Amino acid sequence: MDLVRDPIPRLIRQIAVPFALGMIFNTMFNVTDTFYAGRLSTDSLAALSLSFPMFFLVLGPGMGIQTGASALISNALGAGDRRRAVQYQIQAILLAGMVTVVVSVALNIALPAMYRFFGADGEVLAGGLRYMRVIASGGLVIALAQVLNAGLVARGDTRAFRNVLIAIALLNVGLDPVLMFGVSIGDTTLIPRMQEAGTALATVLLQGVGLGYLIVRGRREGVYDGAVRSDWRPRGDLIRDLVGQSAPATLDFLIMTLGSFVINYFVSDFGRNPIAAYGASLRIEQIALLPLFGISTALSTLVGQNNGAGRLDRVDESFRTSVRISVFAAVAILTPVLLAAGSLLRLFTDTAEVVAIGRRYLYIQGITYFSYILMNLSNAVLRGLKRPIMIMWVGVYRQIAAPFAVFPFLAYVLGMRVDGVFWGLALVNWSAAAFTFWWSRRTLARVRALAPDSAIVAPAES
Repeated sequence: MDLVRDPIPRLIRQIAVPFALGMIFNTMFNVTDTFYAGRLSTDSLAALSLSFPMFFLVLGPGMGIQTGASALISNALGAGDRRRAVQYQIQAILLAGMVTVVVSVALNIALPAMYRFFGADGEVLAGGLRYMRVIASGGLVIALAQVLNAGLVARGDTRAFRNVLIAIALLNVGLDPVLMFGVSIGDTTLIPRMQEAGTALATVLLQGVGLGYLIVRGRREGVYDGAVRSDWRPRGDLIRDLVGQSAPATLDFLIMTLGSFVINYFVSDFGRNPIAAYGASLRIEQIALLPLFGISTALSTLVGQNNGAGRLDRVDESFRTSVRISVFAAVAILTPVLLAAGSLLRLFTDTAEVVAIGRRYLYIQGITYFSYILMNLSNAVLRGLKRPIMIMWVGVYRQIAAPFAVFPFLAYVLGMRVDGVFWGLALVNWSAAAFTFWWSRRTLARVRALAPDSAIVAPAES
């Protein structure tokens, strides 16, 4: 495919559909973990729910570096500089390795205090620690599996990661229960019962399988063509470029993690059933959202390559086309999810109160649904234009500043309790989406003003 010449709607479909399909299976991977945790106990389900933001601390650096590297690689490819694209990919791998090792060590030390901050004790605390100690120890494998995908996505190849996500999701269905519940024949234990540690070990092992596949696929697709031994030494100028593009994305992911802590903090104040309901319904919400995130991934790739090629007319067309497609897709996806909300929640738990709370959450989030899509499309444009800094500041507002003002007012002052937290999410996210959309349109207009003939590429932010 030619990302700077082929018709935009066709390119969006070719990039978005494989990515969306892969992410659906990625969420099914997480749903499998949640399903079997619910079969262990409600405490285990609550433990995995509390672990979700901590898992993001491991995942965040790899995802952020992958996002920044993909933007730089796509711009380099659009400008015809394939050598620089290869160098960015290699330096991204080195940067991810260094950052992830530091994060994993620090997280292993801090985990008990983090769980206790949320009031976890007894089996919830023990289950959370069993899960996250394995995840943190395997953080390098998880991060590299993300970063190795940067060069492929920048070339419009989302099929490779789709293949990985489908394969490991299917394998997880069998591996999870084996490692969680163990295997015995008579009095002989073949595989010990690992409980929450088992599902974490399954995650790390399967990410390692995906990592191997992406290495092979990247070499076949020319991601490392022309690389020499010296490219595998850290280079200050390229690392600075990567940090400049990746830091806002990484900080946004980490801020998102803090936001998850904030939500968990307020929800957990109302008991274990609300936190279990939030964890289960969040999985369902992710399934509904991720197909549309494929469109934002396609948009970021198209914006990056066309910005690099000086085709700002196609940048604007890509943005408008992506918004139009997302509106129709959102209606098609959201309708059946809301109609089947109760049945979907009962896949995770038989506790009536958990199902009732989760159903209310999903109904309220139905109002919020398109705000997430609008924000992601707007952020994709900013990343592709190499102007991502505002993404981080909006994240601070959306995940930290506004929730601490809105959630207590609705939940405690107005007496809405846990529903106040859910309605607060709707208010905060729509205000953030409206601003981000306006800012992205303003930024694109400013870039076009600098290049009225679509011949000047927007400079990278520092």
